[in-house]
Amino acid sequence: MEKDHKETPFFTKLFEYATSNTISHDVPGHKLGHIQSDLLDVAGEMLYKLDANAPRGLDNLNRPTGVIMEAAELMADAFGGDKAYFLTGGTTMGILAMIMSVCRAKEKIILPRNVHKSAINALILSGAVPVFVKPSIDTELGIANHMAYEDVERAVLDNPEAKAVFVINPTYFGVTSDLKAIVELAHERDMMVICDEAHGSHLPFSSELPQSSMEAGADMSSCSLHKTVGSLTQSSIIISQGSRVDHVRLRSTINMIQSTSPSSLLLASLDVARKTMALEGETTIPKIIDMARKTRDRINEIPGIKAIDDKYFIQNGAYDYDETKLIVKVSDLGLTGFDAYKELFDEHHIQMELAETHLILAVLSIGTRQEDLDALVNALWELSNKYFPMKLRPILPKVKYSYPEAYTRPREAYHAPKKYVPLYQALDEIAAESIMIYPPGIPIVIPGEIISQDILDDFEFYQKSGSVILSDTEGGYIKIIDKEYWDKWSEIYEDE
Repeated sequence: MEKDHKETPFFTKLFEYATSNTISHDVPGHKLGHIQSDLLDVAGEMLYKLDANAPRGLDNLNRPTGVIMEAAELMADAFGGDKAYFLTGGTTMGILAMIMSVCRAKEKIILPRNVHKSAINALILSGAVPVFVKPSIDTELGIANHMAYEDVERAVLDNPEAKAVFVINPTYFGVTSDLKAIVELAHERDMMVICDEAHGSHLPFSSELPQSSMEAGADMSSCSLHKTVGSLTQSSIIISQGSRVDHVRLRSTINMIQSTSPSSLLLASLDVARKTMALEGETTIPKIIDMARKTRDRINEIPGIKAIDDKYFIQNGAYDYDETKLIVKVSDLGLTGFDAYKELFDEHHIQMELAETHLILAVLSIGTRQEDLDALVNALWELSNKYFPMKLRPILPKVKYSYPEAYTRPREAYHAPKKYVPLYQALDEIAAESIMIYPPGIPIVIPGEIISQDILDDFEFYQKSGSVILSDTEGGYIKIIDKEYWDKWSEIYEDE
């Protein structure tokens, strides 16, 4: 890092404005807090004073030339990139912008099937054709992990016309692929590498963590600073490097999908979070990793419960693992992760990040306190003391994991004529919507894929587990392509 990271150009200017007693005749309508509201009573007037709307001196996010540009330059330096873009729509916006700026209609992009829903939406908006790589499936834990290099290489060689390779770095559960090798492979064939780094914003700030996207040589990455670095929820960045990035097209795409009234609070939070990590990350993150390791050791003393460590993933083919992710397997108690997730919240006031069939996940960050980890360990002991003596039958690993077969590209399925059918009538039909479990937001079926019996079984399982299911339909129905009218539609829109 070459710049002075004690500086916070945007936040400093925003605070100066908020305390300047300026008379507001612009928006927002609360006029810098001159209203009465329950939120103001709780959060205070300063929250509203900082919610300014780009007055003189605070720059413009869609065409920054002042303090936002200065803050972005500091961000790029901190993350090891050439250029950074501030986002107020989360990494969802970043993934949309990256894919849409790289791929046009009917151009191919190589990506893992366990991508976030935002990548699928980017395929719909851009019209790009996905070439899916099946990720490594951990049947013991019931999760999808990294892409094996050999599988990526096969996809690259089989699709030499692809524009880019999309990599998750790391996955929701902390597993990474051999990103540097994938970058070298893609660049040799004039393909870009773009990364979903939503759960890896902290990677550049400690040598004890896996490689960041910029360190590995990727062209672009979108990072959710709010997830692991401490900015406010919904604030993210795109970080880029190298000559392959078309910055004119990227900026144009960002401006197309980003609000013209961005939250100054979100922008300021990015500025100060960068400062904290740049100055303190190298000393703070190792302490978090040490806390995580000691917590795993304590959890592994609890009967029927197991904390998964980095060695487990490396032995199962992962390139590296982010130890700030704490995976706790509870299924040997006879509980699903969903059961444990609910009980920890309802009985112990502990909010976990997510649940899956066999496990629960905690995300550690610079905001994690030792007392919080102590509370989790104590609560897990109570779970064990309650359920281990019952000798319930362990939840067995699922034998078969499969992904649906693609019939047509997502954009075409999204725009095709549709009809709604009950789930029990949807077997072998073509999906016209995405169905996903949130979190993590990974679709079990996307537009254009054939609905298999496995998909219907998974959907029924998640429904019974009480999971949050995101879809366009309710009441046991699903949206599919209406094949009766599809041929006529295709004749009209086949070049779309």
